[in-house]
Amino acid sequence: MRYEIRVDGEMTDVLAKAFLELDHVVMCGQTILYGPVVDEAHLYGLLARCQSLGLRVLELRQMPE
Repeated sequence: MRYEIRVDGEMTDVLAKAFLELDHVVMCGQTILYGPVVDEAHLYGLLARCQSLGLRVLELRQMPE
């Protein structure tokens, strides 16, 4: 499964390193993290990581394969 997680604000490269398994792009004051998610536990782990880093998730969506 591939997912896209859109967070508020422009993440620095240092902060983006907390998500090494995902690629990221910054646009229009938001950061988009995207890439493969192995299973539901991995997805919840990514969301928990966002929360612990104080990132506000604006959108989460599954992308077509």
